[in-house]
Amino acid sequence: MADHLAGYGTLFPPPPSRRRENQMAERGDETLVHTLKKVAAVLKQSEIPFALGGSFAVYAHGGHSSEHDVDFLIREQDVDRALEALVEAGFTAERPPEDWLVKVYDEGRMVDLIHRPIETPVTEETFADTIVRPVDAIHMPVLSATQLMVHKLLSFSQHYCDFARALPLARSLREQIDWERVRKETQHSPYAEAFLVLLDRLDVLPQAGASEGRETP
Repeated sequence: MADHLAGYGTLFPPPPSRRRENQMAERGDETLVHTLKKVAAVLKQSEIPFALGGSFAVYAHGGHSSEHDVDFLIREQDVDRALEALVEAGFTAERPPEDWLVKVYDEGRMVDLIHRPIETPVTEETFADTIVRPVDAIHMPVLSATQLMVHKLLSFSQHYCDFARALPLARSLREQIDWERVRKETQHSPYAEAFLVLLDRLDVLPQAGASEGRETP
């Protein structure tokens, strides 16, 4: 199935992919990576637009994450078609009570197919905010570091506000993140504001006037 993704490889030359692959291997996630690649291949073969999100997107950008998940973003109108294609490929599908995602399982390994992250529908603009990265030698569209940071900050609420899970992302990808955009898109959240203050106190944020938001292919 890897051949179905080969067309992505010509869009951008891979940045230090060997380091990224080693990071994934160090986590003992080889089977999850295999599942990730299978899902990506099915979506590509079915011509369903998608973007890799979550912790493996962080690793694909060369960063670190304390989480352990496989997330893909797809449009809501593609959910039924995606589930049909994945079930036909041998996955087991689940529609949980939450109305913003569906799940598929590969021998017990769970993959989230998210169509409305942070209460915002996935659209063509979402896919435009991606960079093609290698994931275990397979190239696929990956959500930008800036959007990953925005999603993480807007996931904080009075019920979930674990800054320790966002710190590795912020520290390891800070040079790739457009922090002005992050501030603008999260300014309505007091939890995001508190986290950005923490980053400032920890000297994670770039100094005023420094170059920001350089997402390198």
